[in-house]
Amino acid sequence: MNKIVKPFELYLPAGEAIPLVCDSPHSGVYYPDDFQAAIPQARLREGEDTHVDALWRAAPEFGATLLAANFPRVYIDANRTLDDLDESLLETPWPEPLQPGPKTHLGFGLIWRNIDKNTPIYGRKLTVDEVRARIDQYYRPYHASLSAAIDTAYQRFGAVWHLNLHSMPNNAYERLGMNSPHPLADFVLGDRDGTTCDAEFVQLVASELRSLGYSVAINDPYKGVELIARIGDPSKRRNSLQIEARRPIYMDEKTREPNERFADVQRDMTHVLQKLADYICKQCHASLHK
Repeated sequence: MNKIVKPFELYLPAGEAIPLVCDSPHSGVYYPDDFQAAIPQARLREGEDTHVDALWRAAPEFGATLLAANFPRVYIDANRTLDDLDESLLETPWPEPLQPGPKTHLGFGLIWRNIDKNTPIYGRKLTVDEVRARIDQYYRPYHASLSAAIDTAYQRFGAVWHLNLHSMPNNAYERLGMNSPHPLADFVLGDRDGTTCDAEFVQLVASELRSLGYSVAINDPYKGVELIARIGDPSKRRNSLQIEARRPIYMDEKTREPNERFADVQRDMTHVLQKLADYICKQCHASLHK
């Protein structure tokens, strides 16, 4: 019988709540025993945003909510739509219409087919029932919890700011099949070309990171995917921003262990959270006195 992993950890505000919700959909490290992958777990872990939730763990201290997935993204990716599924993985056709995206064709959809462009994860086809079980036991509970946190904040304050937290491999451009004239930035902020987050907030995050000595790019190479697209609508004061941290700044990509800079980066993210909380509080105060 398959032992079901608790889908997520939810950390509520430690004091007075503010409308800031942070989520880490890819930092899960608990592998359900029905995975049955054909490659070692050490390879599967290359898909993790390992320790990202720990980098931002101070969020509740400033009144924010933090949601972190426990399940691994290679098992099912909470940052994809349910129709972003590669049907070639399945024993039998999926019973509903599918719309696989560009990354799915590379092997990185709702259910990952590959761990890299040359290494398949499975030596078998998956059944429709087991994919449905992953959706029902992990994907839907995660999305329900995130939606509840967003809706609660928005209903209370009339505005919400959402940070969708990730990490990226040092060879991100290569993995994406892209040639870049410049190195990968330490942090990449994604707002889907200005459509999911107020520009002032994006620039605040960028300037705070740069003030700490990090290089920052916006929408290069990651613009954001399902979660910020669904949540963000700046015209309604619903701001959603994806933040990608380059993994070598805080961890060893081979061992997945924190490196000697981890504590410094964690402290820097706490500083950023403090600045963002201050900004959000001022925005809420200003809106109350209009």
